[in-house]
Amino acid sequence: MNYFSNLAQSRSAWALLFLSCAVLEAYALFSQHAMELRPCIMCIYQRTAVFGILFACIPVLIRNNILTRLFGFTIWGISAIWGGLIAWEHYDLQHAANPFFATCEIVPNFPSWLPLHEWLPNIFAATGDCGDIDWVFMDMSMPQWMMIIFAIYSAIWLLAVISRLAIKRAM
Repeated sequence: MNYFSNLAQSRSAWALLFLSCAVLEAYALFSQHAMELRPCIMCIYQRTAVFGILFACIPVLIRNNILTRLFGFTIWGISAIWGGLIAWEHYDLQHAANPFFATCEIVPNFPSWLPLHEWLPNIFAATGDCGDIDWVFMDMSMPQWMMIIFAIYSAIWLLAVISRLAIKRAM
């Protein structure tokens, strides 16, 4: 436990988390623009969740202290769990018994004070259909892979939080 607790304080661990999110975002944009896969609303929400984890790392990378780590852990946990739930819902939409009734929104439901789909449409505009399965790797669609990725992010987050709390309790 002490190893994971120390790792949670390490700037290099936060940098690795940041890098993994940056790679996922780069691949998402590559898929959208180079492979011409049109992201649906659920894809955009999952993309936003990955950006949430990525942005959670920045304060810790700038100044690593207890407040920035607390902020980072909070945003990381919320983003990872929310992203996993969205990926699960997306998977359900793609595999609905009656696809006629499985629909999703067309315009992202971002707050009025943060209309990302208007400010950055090349990144956050939804142009695809949630029910379409346009990409498959090892017999798994994008939402299935994202469920695994968000489960890994959530498990690492939970392990880091539990190890930090266990060390604090032992003191």
